[in-house]
Order: sequence, then structure tokens, then C-alpha cells
Amino acid sequence: MAGLEIIAAEGRSALKDFIDLPWEIYAKYPQWVPPLKKDVRRMLDPRRHPFWEFSERRLFLARRDSKTVGRIAGIIDRHYNEFHDEKMGIWGFFECTDDPEAAAALFSAVETWVRQKGMTFVRGPLNPSPNYEAGLLIEGFDYSPVLGMTYNPPYYPKLVESCGFIKEKDLLAFLIEDPYQVPEWMDRLAERLAHKKGVHIRPFSPQDQDSEFLLIKEIYNDSWSGNWGFVPLSENEIRDIQKDVMKFADTDLAFFIYYEQEPVAVCVVLPDLNPLLKRLNGRIGLLGLLKLLLYRREVRGLRGFIFGVKEKYRQLGFPLLATHHLYEIVRTKGKYHYMEMGWCLEDNESINFLIEEAGVKTHKRYRLYRKSLED
Repeated sequence: MAGLEIIAAEGRSALKDFIDLPWEIYAKYPQWVPPLKKDVRRMLDPRRHPFWEFSERRLFLARRDSKTVGRIAGIIDRHYNEFHDEKMGIWGFFECTDDPEAAAALFSAVETWVRQKGMTFVRGPLNPSPNYEAGLLIEGFDYSPVLGMTYNPPYYPKLVESCGFIKEKDLLAFLIEDPYQVPEWMDRLAERLAHKKGVHIRPFSPQDQDSEFLLIKEIYNDSWSGNWGFVPLSENEIRDIQKDVMKFADTDLAFFIYYEQEPVAVCVVLPDLNPLLKRLNGRIGLLGLLKLLLYRREVRGLRGFIFGVKEKYRQLGFPLLATHHLYEIVRTKGKYHYMEMGWCLEDNESINFLIEEAGVKTHKRYRLYRKSLED
């Protein structure tokens, strides 16, 4: 380990190095979309982001001959561990040059820290939980990510696996390249479902956004509760998401389905702002605002953000009805040219079957890894 050291990223200077490192790593990868540095800084700040109300983290930097070559966060999500009765540590926010020694030292630092906290296994990457960014890209390196999805160099999986991590679960993203073409069979079935007694679809109401986001949280937490790795969103988290999303959301692309006066499904799709974020290169000052105005027409795509049907209503056709209604909205608006749906668990057979039957194929694959800390 000549010339290599692992340090805790404490203090303003080290945190700046932690946040700035990706600009070095991805200089050769035009597909990468730089995040806004202010958003990353806020996400990592235990005093400002609601995730840390029930979690803790430790940030590490790898330096070789005084140059920063890697970073990682060790995370403990107490909310998740209490919900699942597990002792899981998390690694996330990982970036590293193609330096196996540095990667191994970073993972070792996280493993030591979470083991000292009583954790028995470690999972990642989660930035910082499945409710935010999840998974290491293993297929689809030629494409830029859509809003809220990750990108990494092709050598990352080998680095991670060389440190003893094994596959735990794959996450799939599906690309709809022509959102105006709806299969005839879907039209027929959706028409029948939409006219079923007691079924009502209503749009999201921006004027009532506070109560609407509480309803989104209710349906999301119910519909995802049986899914692997799920952890409920807290009220403060949904309020934080609300604050971010309402800055740019096209609220025509959000709706609820009711059955016999009960809300049973929600769909929220967001404009893919990543073409604009790429131009901002991590900063939004006066020049950034001008770029947003100049290039806003580059936003021609969508990203499926929240899709959920309450568990006891899932077999009544509401996933299909929600999917079809989304197609109808996109077709009516006429300005969006692609839509990425994801992520979906690889073994969520009902949703994946529905998407694939609509003629949509897997576009990208992300992987979550696991490593036991018990001898």
C-alpha cells in the first residue's frame, strides 16, 4: 500500500474533495451526467437532509501520493434495520480510479466501521437507500442515465467483485422509445377496466400538493411493502421529495386511480432533466439559469418516478390501467419522445411481464451486492 492512505472525509476541505472527485473519474465518460454539487452537499449533510434523522454515515477518501483516487460512504439505516429486523450496513457514493488496492482499502474501511456498530452484513451501492439512488450499472454503458439513475465506468463491477462482494439482486430499467404506440390488446383491456363500476382516475392537484404527497406516500408505502429491500418513506422524506419535485414536475404526468372511493394506485412520471444537468456541469448560478432557459427544449424524455398499486388491488388489473393511462397522457401531450421505466426488481414478474408484453425491452441493468461480515 505504498503511498496509499484512507482518511475520514471530515472538514470542509475533505468534503469538497469527496464531492469533486467524480469530475476526475468521469472526464473520459461523456455519458456521465454531473449532479448539482449543492444537491450532493445537502444529501450528505446530517443536519439538512431528513434521511439522516434515523441514519448515520461515515465518509472515507483514498489518497495515493496525496492525490484523491477514491471515495466511499459507510451508512447505517436504523429505520431499515428495525423494519426488517436485520443488521445491515450500507456502502454508497462509491467512486474510484481503476485501482484495485484503493478500492479494497475503501471497502475495508466501511466494513470495519459498520462491524464496530454491530452490523453482520453490508449491501450496496445505495446512495443512501433504495428510495434514492440504487445499484451499480452492469449493462447499458453506452447510454446516459435518466434523472435519478446512476452511471459508472465499466470497470466498477470488477473492482467491487474483487473485494468479495457477490450479486444480491438486479434492478432493471426499460426504455420506451415510442411512447405513442399502444398495443391494441392493452387498449381493449384498459377500456374495459376504465368503465368498470367504481373505477375513477383523477389527476394530481397542484393546488392541494401537501395532501397529494401524503396520499402518494400512503400508496407507495403500501404497494412496495412486500418488495425486497423496501423501507417506508417518512413524512419528512416525502416533504423533501415534494420540495424538489415540484420545482420542475409536469403535473399532468401524475394521477391516482380510485376503486369504490378508495385510492388504490398512483403514477408519477418526471421530465428527464439530465440533458440540462449535463450542460450545467454541477453548478447553477446566473449562467446556469440562462442555460436552463436556452436549452429547456432539450428535455424530450421522461423517467418513471413512482408507480404503485396497493397490494390487495394488484390482481384487479390496475397496473395495466395505470400503464395505459400514462401512455394516453404522453400521447396527448405530444412533446416527449422517450420514457424510461425503472427501476424494477428483476424478480417482480407481474410488472416486468406487463412491460415486456407491451413490446418494451430491458435497456439497462443495475446490480446490488452483498458481503457477509460474519466469520
